[in-house]
Amino acid sequence: MSYGYIGSMKAKPGYRDDVVDILLSGADGLRTVGCDLYVVSVSDTDDDTIWVSEVWQSKEKHDASLQLPETRAAIGKAMPMLTGEFTSQEVTVVGGLGV
Repeated sequence: MSYGYIGSMKAKPGYRDDVVDILLSGADGLRTVGCDLYVVSVSDTDDDTIWVSEVWQSKEKHDASLQLPETRAAIGKAMPMLTGEFTSQEVTVVGGLGV
């Protein structure tokens, strides 16, 4: 079974699209480090919240990805645009379309 992570973050007003661009900028390289699914979503009714859904081959690969230089740089770039309001849920992925 795969490791899943579902999280949300709240951008400061007017910065949501900038944060989304940062999150998506490194998505292409995630497959090579063990990510099978990486989806960034926004709401049509909430201008500030961003949702990220991830499926990884293991929790260890997810954790290791957070230490990559490009990931650290993206986090550093995005943090000033965020309010500090985050949610997260770790899950075991048992199946579904696309995984």
